[in-house]
Amino acid sequence: MAKTTHRDKSNGYEDVAEHFIAARNPRIGPATVREWSKSLAPGSIVLDVACGYGVPITKTLIEAGFTVYGVDASAKLVAEFRKRFPHVPIECAAAEDSEFFSRKFDGIVAWGLMFLLPADIQPVIIRKAAEALKPGGRFLFTAHKQVVTWNDSLTGLESISLGGERYEQILRDAGLTVVGEAFDEGDNHYYFLSKP
Repeated sequence: MAKTTHRDKSNGYEDVAEHFIAARNPRIGPATVREWSKSLAPGSIVLDVACGYGVPITKTLIEAGFTVYGVDASAKLVAEFRKRFPHVPIECAAAEDSEFFSRKFDGIVAWGLMFLLPADIQPVIIRKAAEALKPGGRFLFTAHKQVVTWNDSLTGLESISLGGERYEQILRDAGLTVVGEAFDEGDNHYYFLSKP
C-alpha cells in the first residue's frame, strides 16, 4: 500500500521557528512596506499573510496606524506573535486555509511567503487575496522576477518562483493590476497590486 505524504503547511517553519526568530533581520522589509502603506487610507485594515512572529512587518503596519490581522501556519510563531501583539487578531492556519480571507481588507501583505508554497498553491493565494480586497484595495507580495527554484536557507525545502510573466498572468486573471515593483536592501523583489 502506498504511503500518503502530507505537505507541512508551515513550509518547514514550525521546525525552525526559534532559528527563524534569531535569524530574521528586522531592518529588511519595513522601509518598503512603510512606503507601500502610504497608498492606504489612514486607519485601513490590513491582513499580514505568513506574519511569522510579527517582526518586522506587522510591527511596521501597526506603527503606521493600521488595524492588522495576522495568519501563520506555525503554532510556535503564532505563540510568539501573541506575546508581542496580544490585541492583534491572529489565526494559526496555512494561508490557503485561512478563514480571514472571508473578510474584506484595504490591504494585504504576503512578505516572504509566495515562493515557499507549491506552484499550484501560489495562484490560489493570489486569487483569495484579490477576492478579499475591497475595491481600490492594495496587495503586496515578494517573489523573484525570474523563474527559479532553490532550497530555502533555513528549512532546506524547495522554493519556487514562477517568474514575472507567470505572476503577471495570474494577477490579471485575478483582476489585479500591477502598479509597481521594487527591490529592497535585502534584494527582495516586490510586486505592488491594486484592485480596481
